Amino acid sequence: MPLIQIQGVGKTFRDARGRRETVALQDVSLSVEEGEFVCLLGPSGCGKSTVLDLLAGFETPTEGRVLIAGKPPGRPGPDRGVVFQDASLFPWLSVTDNITFAPRLAGVAPSIYRARAAELIAKMGLGGFERHATWELSGGMRQRVAIARAWISNPGLLLMDEPFGALDAQTRLEMQETLLAAREQTQSTVLFVTHDIEESLFLADRLAIMSRRPGRITANVPIAFPRPRRYEALIADPGFGRLKRDIVRLLRQEIDADRPGDSRGGGA
Repeated sequence: MPLIQIQGVGKTFRDARGRRETVALQDVSLSVEEGEFVCLLGPSGCGKSTVLDLLAGFETPTEGRVLIAGKPPGRPGPDRGVVFQDASLFPWLSVTDNITFAPRLAGVAPSIYRARAAELIAKMGLGGFERHATWELSGGMRQRVAIARAWISNPGLLLMDEPFGALDAQTRLEMQETLLAAREQTQSTVLFVTHDIEESLFLADRLAIMSRRPGRITANVPIAFPRPRRYEALIADPGFGRLKRDIVRLLRQEIDADRPGDSRGGGA
């Protein structure tokens, strides 16, 4: 059984007065195997983040079913780690206290969460900054803290919503490599939202391409480059350029369909 099963899912949002509706997702179906790294790629506003919100338990589907290990997600819990584009840390807490916030709140024994935090601090390259307040850190280091915080409870599923989108190119590549190195050890299942084609090809085992709104899955593209991956070697591979062109072509179809005169109406 796949770890994630999204079956014929639709999601409609209504304004506070119930007068206006926005259909964000329509007939979305996607399966993700345990240990798989899948990137959701598609136009801005196509519902990629909404898919993550459904899996995290922040939203419920209007139609269809969302299952994790055969069960509805329910409320947000420690079985799912979530990382947003904004690190959303507590600026008044130290790096260690941010990372251990959830297990401390849940009453986990300090002997357990302290050892796990020390392991993650080492994996994320945060050694020496344990007592620093997060406002003292660079954007890339704050994202390292956010990823460590999401991983502290050993979640089977990591949901990542454009976590590196606001970083400069050099820091983004460093964070991508850090994420891949850490995941090689944990073998967590990852669903990763991005707009960046090269980022998705570098990170993923498979791409799920989404249409413009209302979002649906239009293609599943396997990424067969061997692991572990090095960015320099990957972009030098002739297959990388060919695959990137194929992905651009798929996305271009949605861009062209959104131009004036398209019978389906506007999208964002």
